[in-house]
Amino acid sequence: MAALARQRCLHHGSREAVARCLDCRQFFCRECITEHDERVVCASCLKKVAQAAAKSARRRVNLWPVLQTASGLLLTVVFFYLVGSALLALPDSFHDGSLWEQPFVDSSDSE
Repeated sequence: MAALARQRCLHHGSREAVARCLDCRQFFCRECITEHDERVVCASCLKKVAQAAAKSARRRVNLWPVLQTASGLLLTVVFFYLVGSALLALPDSFHDGSLWEQPFVDSSDSE
């Protein structure tokens, strides 16, 4: 601790150093040092950490919404294809209207 008391700030030569940056190992005054992620770092090292975090955040692309949209569209196409196939498989008598002309048979009249 005695070595820290004799140290001066790297940027402000007239000020006493209060902490040492854990990354660059330089001494700094209270104005030049900050706490980040429970560590004491200087402004230049903090800037490097922030730039590295921004680069890694830019590299990560969230493909989950794209995948959900593509699978939803695919499911819709398959559904309408199957419905169309089922409609095409209906007999011709259904299409010409003769299916609906059959007489209505009431089970209560037959008794």
